[in-house]
Amino acid sequence: MKIFKLFLILFLLSGCDVTVDEQPPMIVFVTGDEEYRSEESMPMLAHLLHHRHGFDVKVVYAITDNIIDPNRTDNIEGLEILADADMMVLYTRFRNLPDDQLQYILDFAESGKPMAGFRTSTHAFQYGEEHPNHYLDFEWPQNVFGLPWISHHGSANSTEVSIAENREGHPILRGIEPFHARSWLYHSDTLLDSAQPLLTGRAVEGTEPDGDYFGEPHVVAWTHRYRGEHGESRIFFTTLGHPYDFFDENMRRLSVQGMFWALGMENSIPDQGLNVDFTMEYDPNPAGFGRQFKQGLKPLPTIRHIFGLYVEIIPSVIGTYQKFGIPLLDEYGYSLELEDGLLKESSMSQVETLELSNF
Repeated sequence: MKIFKLFLILFLLSGCDVTVDEQPPMIVFVTGDEEYRSEESMPMLAHLLHHRHGFDVKVVYAITDNIIDPNRTDNIEGLEILADADMMVLYTRFRNLPDDQLQYILDFAESGKPMAGFRTSTHAFQYGEEHPNHYLDFEWPQNVFGLPWISHHGSANSTEVSIAENREGHPILRGIEPFHARSWLYHSDTLLDSAQPLLTGRAVEGTEPDGDYFGEPHVVAWTHRYRGEHGESRIFFTTLGHPYDFFDENMRRLSVQGMFWALGMENSIPDQGLNVDFTMEYDPNPAGFGRQFKQGLKPLPTIRHIFGLYVEIIPSVIGTYQKFGIPLLDEYGYSLELEDGLLKESSMSQVETLELSNF
């Protein structure tokens, strides 16, 4: 019966007379850190980019037995979708992926397409001195993102963030004001001279904004251009990224507008900044190691914009696009309403059945 339905769907798709809209950019978020809850913050940003701004999105995760497992350092499933992506967002920490998975990330980095990185992607990989991939531990993030891992000021502290000198007019910073971040400050002493600072941070004693400053300031967000084998990539990077940072709209706006800039879409950023209001509930677990992450979460299917329609890609039917009517399930378990074949709104209701549409 499933095979019959699949052929019926493909038949209906092939005979549909639909208008082909301009394909929106496809952004793939690569997560896998065992400390800062990238498995929660990146899906939130992806959901926002999809529902507020119309991007195609996909989030891939560290997985064990089909369960999201940030502690699993040698497996991120679904990286092959990077071959079709327009942008990669990397938020990983000390991964030691097998070469077949790793190659998708390395190929994308050399493609000339835009990239963004968060916090621990300064130390995205850890293979060790005796491993042939050891260059990925320090040399790769220094060259690609502009900075490798150095050190930080300790988890009992936080960061006061301000606009870097003479950078007020940068399009990424439209609508962004100085703010307090729960992230403790990372050192940026070896930031490449070619990188363009956007935001500067001062270490604050304690987790609240009224603590005393200590230590030297460091750059916490910047742009960079990486010359890969097949072209030059625009890079946005920030060493912020604690899960609680994203409660502040300045952090969400920085993240989203950094991606717009990397994609060459800075002219679409209004003077007041983009709308970055939440489009889903965001209640992340605290930062921390061990079993601190939410247990039992499973990745869900991806929504892409194909032939002017939002369609679901069923993981078990690789490469097959299926068109459905209301209700439609997005990759976060939200139901979507369609109007004339396009996204109308989302709701919190979960749906289990999908039905064919007659658009």
